[in-house]
Amino acid sequence: MSRRIDIELTSRSEDGTFTWRAAGAKQPKGTVDAGLVPAGSAAGAVLRAEVESGLEGLEVVALSARSEKSEERPGNRIEVLGAPRRGPDVSVSYAPGGRGRRTGEGPGRREGGRRDAGGRRPGPRRAEGEGAPRREGQGPAPERARGERSGAGPVARRERRAPVSTAHRNAVLAGLAPQELPVAEQLLRGGIPAVRQAIAEQNAAAAGAAVNADAVLAIAEQLLPRVNLANWKDRATAAQAAGRDLRLRELRAVVTASRTVTLDEEGRAMAKALRETLDQRVKVLQDEWLARLTRAVEERRIADALAASGRPPEPGTRLPAVLAVRLAEAAGAAMGADVDPVAWQALLDAVVDSPVRRSVKPAGIPDAPEAHEAARRAAGSVPELAKLLGLRIPPPPPRRVPPRRPPVMAAGGGGPVGGR
Repeated sequence: MSRRIDIELTSRSEDGTFTWRAAGAKQPKGTVDAGLVPAGSAAGAVLRAEVESGLEGLEVVALSARSEKSEERPGNRIEVLGAPRRGPDVSVSYAPGGRGRRTGEGPGRREGGRRDAGGRRPGPRRAEGEGAPRREGQGPAPERARGERSGAGPVARRERRAPVSTAHRNAVLAGLAPQELPVAEQLLRGGIPAVRQAIAEQNAAAAGAAVNADAVLAIAEQLLPRVNLANWKDRATAAQAAGRDLRLRELRAVVTASRTVTLDEEGRAMAKALRETLDQRVKVLQDEWLARLTRAVEERRIADALAASGRPPEPGTRLPAVLAVRLAEAAGAAMGADVDPVAWQALLDAVVDSPVRRSVKPAGIPDAPEAHEAARRAAGSVPELAKLLGLRIPPPPPRRVPPRRPPVMAAGGGGPVGGR
């Protein structure tokens, strides 16, 4: 896409081309063929140029004389008084929540076309027990306002988002040379594959000389570590700003991604702080998990304890040996021959899904065909059942691998997000 800028012709070469720079700049930007320069223009002339951005920088496609009339009109100038105030790098607007009535939608839209006998539009309906009618733009209804203040409901969940940061990416782009800027932008969009695709598209559309792919890819390889580091720093900054509202799996993804980039001193400090935050949050969840499991064992809620033992807060977390022994003994004692067959089978299913299944020694098997059949099927997971049935202990069943969920890609071109 082309755009227009003012350029100044700085000199004329022997081959008939002019060097140019942006009006007011200090150094030349590029060259332009003399055939595009208006007649009578010489070095020092300021012209109106139509330029296009490519992987090799800006290319002038047309030149015309600047209109003097527009320069003489004082109304075309904007004078800035005082120090400029810088706003946020990115403006984020959230989707409206709830099912509140909007202008032109719902019942209001259906009523908008009707008029009463006097030619007036009917006003908004009042609910029973409701005060004065609320006009559009006067804020949320009382019920919705209370929900937002209390942090309950879908509105609060939508608002708890990690902020977006682009400060480090903007700083890197600001320090690049003109020929490096479009390459870095493609790297931020999709890495080296995005650069290759942009080269292929530009070469396919170019009518003249093709882009030197090797030279552009060499620039991309040099910029890639800096771009990746800036991208990770923006993700880390957003994670630090989100605090406790950031999901644990998103925090773990940022910490894991720090091992895939070359960190500088600032990056190492950010990675260390995020890793400590992750360890603290995981430690709190593990303590709560163990406390809940211990309380269930003490209160003889064996099925709840077995179910909780199979859902640790962190993958690979093992039960403490003392607690595992207590849970196995309590589960075995609860599986007596005098227990209702249905309840006994439900407890057996919980044992099979727990990490202590091979240590559980059921006290007996109810005298029911369905209970004996369930025990026979589960003998590979609970070896003590084979002894009670007088069977040879079968080999343990193969390890069950839970189905993998498709990875969720992190914003900003990061890797897949894993964990809880």
